Amino acid sequence: MENKELWEALEQKCKDCTACELYKTKTNTVFGKGSKSATVLFVGEAPGEQEDLQGIPFCGASGQLLDKYFASIDMKPEEYYVGNILKCRPPYNRDPSPEEQEACIGHLREQLKLINPKIIVCLGRIAAMKIIKPDFRITREHGQWFKKGRFYITAVYHPSMLLRDPAKREETMRDFLEIEKKLIELRESDS
Repeated sequence: MENKELWEALEQKCKDCTACELYKTKTNTVFGKGSKSATVLFVGEAPGEQEDLQGIPFCGASGQLLDKYFASIDMKPEEYYVGNILKCRPPYNRDPSPEEQEACIGHLREQLKLINPKIIVCLGRIAAMKIIKPDFRITREHGQWFKKGRFYITAVYHPSMLLRDPAKREETMRDFLEIEKKLIELRESDS
């Protein structure tokens, strides 16, 4: 199968998924967006209301804020892909349960294999706890680098949290500047 066919098959598999109860309450499956050959994979926890309605991750106010961070470090659309651990919205934007995360993480792993990024950025505490380590503390460990296999992984505050607490935006800017440094370092090591 060619890459395009693999992506289409995976997206259809996500749309047809009934591994947890969230498929019963979703409006749309929120698969992901961005470059399928991205250097950086950004991973949130689950779609929110706007994402569920439109079927696109980070399309509301938090997505607009995330786009500003991308622009601030001159990150081009062909350099990143944005997705979530869950592909269906938990009702009332509640935190996804561990069972829901386990039921859906396989889809993210398949996306990871297809994209093959060099960097993974967890957007928020829940994604960091699932991807980096279960006891991850976002207030203490955001911006720190972890190496897992061939991936460099870090976490930043979730954009929706920054909308509620703008005082943390400066820290997040510093974290994005570190992501930019890591990208430059990796580009130089490839050349």
